[in-house]
Amino acid sequence: MARILIVEDDRSIAELERDYLEINRYETTICEDGEKGLKEALEGEYDLIILDLMLPGVEGFEICRQVREKKDVPIIIVSARREDIDKIRGLGLGADDYVTKPFSPGEMVARVKAHLNRYERLIGSGKNELIEIRGLKIDRTARKVWVDEEEKTLTAKEFDLLSFLAANPNHVYSRDELFREIWGMESVGDIATVTVHIKKIREKIEVDTAKPQYIETIWGVGYRFKV
Repeated sequence: MARILIVEDDRSIAELERDYLEINRYETTICEDGEKGLKEALEGEYDLIILDLMLPGVEGFEICRQVREKKDVPIIIVSARREDIDKIRGLGLGADDYVTKPFSPGEMVARVKAHLNRYERLIGSGKNELIEIRGLKIDRTARKVWVDEEEKTLTAKEFDLLSFLAANPNHVYSRDELFREIWGMESVGDIATVTVHIKKIREKIEVDTAKPQYIETIWGVGYRFKV
């Protein structure tokens, strides 16, 4: 039974999420303020986190940032904030999805299932699979990345995106294609989400982000991994 942490200060929303998740046989824990939520997220063992942004104590963005620095667990942000800048910031901090309130409880359960299934497939591939190109080494089994023997810390979706492109070199993918491949379902941010993640990956693996040697931008089309 997968364990879900809900960090939400609106009791009615938290209980609605809990009821629908427990009907679908997920074990849930609710934290109603940011400080407790952050502590529970860092110290507890959870398979997925549902995170509100506007919380007393510690805001959701900060919780997302700190959790992502230490854990690879999927994070779904659920917020009344509808501005693109908030969506881009949340996804840029490593959230896997961003859902705006009000939302359909059934859709929320579907998103939870999709992220858990995708995460399971990615970490359960069995044999150790390495990709090595010009000083860049990607261990797709251990989900680790090194550049010139220095390990780099990537978020879950940054790793998924880099790994997918590197496994399919010299193929040009549009932003829409990458979004469908990595996120796997309808969501917010689409093109902006891909752009933000490419930028973050380049900051971590490229010597000069203005002249990337790994992920090329094909203007008007999308991106490709150059070998």
